[in-house]
Amino acid sequence: MKDDQQFKTPLFDAMVSLAESRKVSFHTPGHKSGKGITTRFRKFVGPKIFSIDLTTLDEIDSLQHPKGVIKASQSLAAKAYGADRSFFLVNGTTGGNHAMILSVCPPETSVLIARNAHRSIIAGLLFSGAHPVFFSPETCPDLKMQLNVSFEGTKAAIDAHPEARVLILTSPNYYGITADLPEIVAYAHEKGKIVLVDEAHGPHLHFHPALPGSAMSANADIAVQSTHKIIGGMTQASMLHAKAERIDMATLSSVLKMTQSTSPSYILMASLDLARMQMATEGKKLLKKAIRLAGDAREKINKIPGFFCFGEETLSLQKTGNWGLDVTKLTINVEQLGLTGFQVSQILNKAYQVQVEMADPFHVLVIVSIGDRQEDLDQLVQSLIEISKQHFGHLRGKARAASFVLPPFPEKTTMGPRTAFYQNKVFVDLKTAVKNTASQIVTVYPPGIPILVPGEVITREIIQYLENMILIGATVDGLDDDGKIAIVREPEYGSSASH
Repeated sequence: MKDDQQFKTPLFDAMVSLAESRKVSFHTPGHKSGKGITTRFRKFVGPKIFSIDLTTLDEIDSLQHPKGVIKASQSLAAKAYGADRSFFLVNGTTGGNHAMILSVCPPETSVLIARNAHRSIIAGLLFSGAHPVFFSPETCPDLKMQLNVSFEGTKAAIDAHPEARVLILTSPNYYGITADLPEIVAYAHEKGKIVLVDEAHGPHLHFHPALPGSAMSANADIAVQSTHKIIGGMTQASMLHAKAERIDMATLSSVLKMTQSTSPSYILMASLDLARMQMATEGKKLLKKAIRLAGDAREKINKIPGFFCFGEETLSLQKTGNWGLDVTKLTINVEQLGLTGFQVSQILNKAYQVQVEMADPFHVLVIVSIGDRQEDLDQLVQSLIEISKQHFGHLRGKARAASFVLPPFPEKTTMGPRTAFYQNKVFVDLKTAVKNTASQIVTVYPPGIPILVPGEVITREIIQYLENMILIGATVDGLDDDGKIAIVREPEYGSSASH
């Protein structure tokens, strides 16, 4: 039964009303409802968008101190998502991850973190001064990818580290694989821990029963979602949802005031207001279509020689966990073609005008959302058929596959991440860095999972992996413009390091 209140869009309505009133503006932004925008820009996007590019005004409330339409819109979001409080975010889930960590992770405290965390989680720890205690997700050698954390693995980590006050999970991961949140959250709460979830890729999960349950439905304490990634928010628009039992809402609200811009984009916030309304009132219908399109495409892709797109049945065969799958994510293995995912991504883009979400050495990832149409999926499938005809059976590329498998993460640390980040550092060639202490976060992006965290001792396997990824065209973030890596300058290192 639909809640008629969810059809309301208080913030967007107030913005439109103010724009249509045509009041004389002597406030920011300086383009004054588009009159100062360049003709080329205005001609391309149209004039109306600038009339709602507004600043904090009485009629449209303040994100820093919401008392009117923003407060009403956030309250509707909390009700729709099953939270006690929801907050609009204008600097993406990155900012939300920083805020949730700063609100519950004081300096020097230990925090349990699944090692598939996004770099923004590690950055949040650098800001807070808390110490990470990592534990690893399960992997699937056949799929050549990380799955997610299992209940048993998480339970073992919780039991081994009773000192850790907070547990941080990523669910779903970039590939749409979710952890067994209800069981994990219940056990973590039993052991007195606060559970934070980076749910960037799950803003839609709450609205269709065929999808895995959301973090809020699993009773997580805070979850941050990228509304812009999957549903109808504009890029950089996200939400943070919280439950009050274990979270000090006053502290959380105060941290958000410090980490969010005092000049937030009202266009982004309006898209959040409307995206919530859309999901709450017709999300089930819209997602049903996306699920059908994705399922049909998965079936067709699995008939194309050289491609494999796993589904729920593949995960159900794994013995070590009880994972869910967001079936609107199509993770397409290309290994049998003798090509890397990066190569297939480039071929799709340049030859077939198809752009995928991301690539890794073995896969391309396709997101099917409420914005996709049948003809879009047809074009994807036909493009893969053509690529198969050109490459399947003609190339040999599997021999080097082991070079691209994620290596073991470093086990040795010499200092905490914050300490290492602020130590004197020197940039050295990758091979020179082995056995030294990392000073910056190093990731292969996307998906942005840290390969190295400041304070960890760099291993030969990590360096070899980074070199291999650079060789095949991956983006390695955390190196300088010359491809050198930052290490903590040890006293005995002297002046022999290259700068």
